Amino acid sequence: MDQNSKMTDALKRPLRDLRISVTDRCNFRCRYCMPKELFGPDHLFLPKDQLLGFEEIARLARIFASLGVEKIRITGGEPLLRKELPNLIRMLRSIEGVNDVTLTTNGSLLAKYAEELKNAGLQRINVSLDSIDENRFGQMNGGRCDVRTVMEGIDAASKAGMKVKVNMVVIRGINDQDIVPMARFFRGTGHILRYIEFMDVGNSNGWNLKHVVSKQEIIERIHAEMPLERMRSEYLGEVADRYRYEGTDEEIGVISSVTDSFCSTCTRARLSADGFLYTCLFASQGTDLRSLIHSGAEDEEIRRLIMGVWGSRRDRYSDERLLHTKNPEKKKIEMSYIGG
Repeated sequence: MDQNSKMTDALKRPLRDLRISVTDRCNFRCRYCMPKELFGPDHLFLPKDQLLGFEEIARLARIFASLGVEKIRITGGEPLLRKELPNLIRMLRSIEGVNDVTLTTNGSLLAKYAEELKNAGLQRINVSLDSIDENRFGQMNGGRCDVRTVMEGIDAASKAGMKVKVNMVVIRGINDQDIVPMARFFRGTGHILRYIEFMDVGNSNGWNLKHVVSKQEIIERIHAEMPLERMRSEYLGEVADRYRYEGTDEEIGVISSVTDSFCSTCTRARLSADGFLYTCLFASQGTDLRSLIHSGAEDEEIRRLIMGVWGSRRDRYSDERLLHTKNPEKKKIEMSYIGG
């Protein structure tokens, strides 16, 4: 299959994006991902010898690129906890067909590594920041970091020449009062702010629909003070609904997996830190690619397996959420393991 012949799944969705988790470890304990009550000091993370090496990740990324992947996002856990990560970025940037490599981070270590990441070829970065209020930010991240540290990381990334997006997960009753203050704070900075509806990823974050602030409500709150107008999507599979402040080119976005799902255009595959392929953020099980690599399999054998998995893919979790949430016995992969 050449690059002009895009592989599609059972619902005719192409494979264009690959999200690669490089670690399941994180130095935050965010309540929507790794709540400290369940991820305490006795929690067992993946042993280092089970993690894919950078050469193995790059090999798999090349195979995915041969099947149509154009964009790669590095995730975690917290990816900057993985040593020598810029070396991986260089390797991924050199893959033919891959035209975009990005990274999502909590920002706590970003000031230290921003220049090195940029020199490795990273052009864009997403930084999680759920409030600019110190108390509420501490509530959200388990008391592991302050706003100043994350802002220093954002400033360092911007100074290094990277384009920055800021992600805010909104939970009703916890940080939803910061929707408009966050918009005020980041307006005029050149950074794109994106709000994310609280999702039922994994089994440990205490998700309930009543805690979700909908895309419509988020936009209405901002629009009441700073009028917004809708923008067109830039490409198939774009997850954020994009808006701009009227009369400007300043953009914000909302990712509405709960109240306005985008399963029909989902083009994303996910690779866990220990080499399992997942075809949905809400998956219960994956396909073991690491064992195949370690058994000495050739690229073509791995390629055929990926083609079979993607070709039979029918995932539509967010379209069918109410059916799934009525069956809580079915366990999902935790976000900290699979990446966001």
